[in-house]
Amino acid sequence: MKHNGFEFDNYFKNYPDMNGFFGKYGGAYVSDELKKAMIDINEAYFTIAKSSKFVSELRRIRKEFQGRPTPISHLERLSNSLGNVQLYVKREDLNHTGAHKLNHCMGEALLAKYMGKKKVIAETGAGQHGVALATAAAYFGLECDIYMGSVDIKKQAPNVARMKILGANVVEVTHGLATLKEAVDAAFEAYCKEYKDAIYCIGSVLGPHPFPMMVRDFQSVVGIEAREQFIGMTGELPDAVVACVGGGSNAMGMFSGFLNDPVDIYGVEPLGRGAKLGDHAASLKYGEEGIMHGFNSIMLKDENGEPAPVYSVASGLDYPSSGPEHAFLHDLGRVKYDVVDDEETVDAFFKLSRMEGIIPAIESSHAVAFGMRLAKQMERGSILICLSGRGDKDMDYIIEKFGIR
Repeated sequence: MKHNGFEFDNYFKNYPDMNGFFGKYGGAYVSDELKKAMIDINEAYFTIAKSSKFVSELRRIRKEFQGRPTPISHLERLSNSLGNVQLYVKREDLNHTGAHKLNHCMGEALLAKYMGKKKVIAETGAGQHGVALATAAAYFGLECDIYMGSVDIKKQAPNVARMKILGANVVEVTHGLATLKEAVDAAFEAYCKEYKDAIYCIGSVLGPHPFPMMVRDFQSVVGIEAREQFIGMTGELPDAVVACVGGGSNAMGMFSGFLNDPVDIYGVEPLGRGAKLGDHAASLKYGEEGIMHGFNSIMLKDENGEPAPVYSVASGLDYPSSGPEHAFLHDLGRVKYDVVDDEETVDAFFKLSRMEGIIPAIESSHAVAFGMRLAKQMERGSILICLSGRGDKDMDYIIEKFGIR
């Protein structure tokens, strides 16, 4: 399929290129010493991870341990309350540990095991990536250090407890805004000292090459399953596909199944409290090109050109940039990126809970909110939403801040 003159038939073979670029975005902007570690990981990925033994083991894990494939649910009552458009959700909340994150964590930990590493290091915001990696580390018998901002530790207490029960060492990060960006800073700093014995398991399609590619590839199972399931359920493709975007791992996983199809694709960023800098984390809508955490993408900058402070009700979305592949698809126009604020998100959180018996993660609620908005605008058709995680982790925080609606 062509879009704006760009051919998508061989997209995944051509992007990223050999140097890790999606057009002008991506790359590996790291020290020479760390660049060697990135090359080692890249070479291991293209040898070990492409072997039938690795693929077979990962497939077995997904089926027997993760509970894949996850189903698609038709949101009949919610759809009928909005009009004639039918809403469906891909249920990554039913993936083991409650979110899509385990899809790439099991892949990254399996790769670490094959490479002879002893430890996995990561950052986490909402805690879902941390829980998933702690789970993978326990499964494979690896040490695990998880860096998390003190603000997010308070917001996501259930996930912090899960990580500790699973045997992970949760390292509190207190500098700066003490949220996701600072957690990434601290995890990178630790990895620079331990890269010979450890692997940094990045929690999204972010960071230096090869991580944006690796995480996308491991997450593509979401879109591949969803496409086959939706056609099996309805006999046709959805008219639109929707996913929330912070770093963008669930979105790239979902979008991967549909990039070469005549389907509208929407990425939903957090508008938070409003369009003022510091009140949101909508980098693709309000940002500009810039380098941070080892990759070039579109990012929010302050008056000094440094990463700007960001905010979102969702701890997993409050990051001042987005994955380089999202920046590329944004510029191509293949994916349309829009925003949803806190109020609309919380409304969707309660509506999905009350009308369908599904309590969504507050990150996923951004996608649900946009899907509901889109359904009101369309006269007919179908919308498939990536429900990237469940809301157990968010309930106490939502009730405390917004009350019961």
